[in-house]
Amino acid sequence: MSKRSDARRYLENWRDEVDSASEYRAMAASEPDRRLAKVYANLAAMEEGHIAFWEDRLRSAGVRVPRRRASWRSRVLGAIARRLGPDLVLATIAAKEAVDQHAYLKQPETAGTRMPAHERWHAKVLEQLVATQPRGLQGSFLGRLEGRHRSVGGNALRAAVLGANDGLCSNLALVMGVAGASIDNHGILVTGLAGLLAGAASMALGEWVSVTSSRELAEREIRIEASELHEDPEGEGEELKLIYEAKGLSPNEAETMARRLLSDRTTAIDALAREELGIDPKELGGSAWEAAVSSFVLFALGAVVPILPFLVLRGTQAVVWSAVLSALGLWTVGAAITIFTGAPVWRSGGRQLLLGLAAAGLTFGIGKLIGIAVAG
Repeated sequence: MSKRSDARRYLENWRDEVDSASEYRAMAASEPDRRLAKVYANLAAMEEGHIAFWEDRLRSAGVRVPRRRASWRSRVLGAIARRLGPDLVLATIAAKEAVDQHAYLKQPETAGTRMPAHERWHAKVLEQLVATQPRGLQGSFLGRLEGRHRSVGGNALRAAVLGANDGLCSNLALVMGVAGASIDNHGILVTGLAGLLAGAASMALGEWVSVTSSRELAEREIRIEASELHEDPEGEGEELKLIYEAKGLSPNEAETMARRLLSDRTTAIDALAREELGIDPKELGGSAWEAAVSSFVLFALGAVVPILPFLVLRGTQAVVWSAVLSALGLWTVGAAITIFTGAPVWRSGGRQLLLGLAAAGLTFGIGKLIGIAVAG
């Protein structure tokens, strides 16, 4: 391996560590729980040590060490953490740490150091925090929207971006299809508004049904658990005891914990719901109305973009500006997604732009053919 490629690798490692330290500092500064804030601060301190390690390697390779400045993506994540809370970026950062946890194993410079172990530990800690995350938007409308987009990971803000993207892409295709059929400006505007309202209402209804159904299912499971507790308290106590033993308590500690919980029926049902069913009785899927209203708003925010030009312009000029504004919106959505995926902005934004415009072009062409056929 050449010295030049080594230097590039050192610099890449250094940049990753600068980003991680910046993110952990932001999370520590905004974390209301002192214990968690201390965890994030400790993670940041470890990353600072890694930064110094790679700076020494860069100097040894004759490379000037840049100013410690996080990437734009890391700065955005930090801003979100500081303003909206660290829970909103935890899943994204945990996913990045999971991918990078073995990055130092094959790098000779880190052999004999604690750095590979540190990276594995970071990934494990964040994985546990995500798994046990009790606060934030869990169970809320963004958590429900997230369920529609599980293929891209578990982050509520990402789900919000994709919800707006649904509205933008679907209404752009609708508006362009109608414009291709040579319908007048008023007809296009009415169609676009109808598409916005219909799509947003469909999203809202779907979210309301999803949350309501989830709540009803959870309530049914809790009723069954309560019935089983009434009929066989000893059996349910034994289940709790086994669960706590699996979590690391000794048999005596687990038995004491189970006996104490079973002494109060309400507490026992709460514990069984959490430990056996994985249900938080205080959440039960969140508010169905909050899910519906928020889904409506997110979809409408995207869907309004293609119809804005038709409010002030007419004819071809309105169609062109609708395509231009929508193209900017598609690029922005693609760029926003890279905050969570880490992909290059030009690739994600360009891909989103090409796919969205391709769909719009296809519907425009179909509309044009239908318009010609009807007119002929």
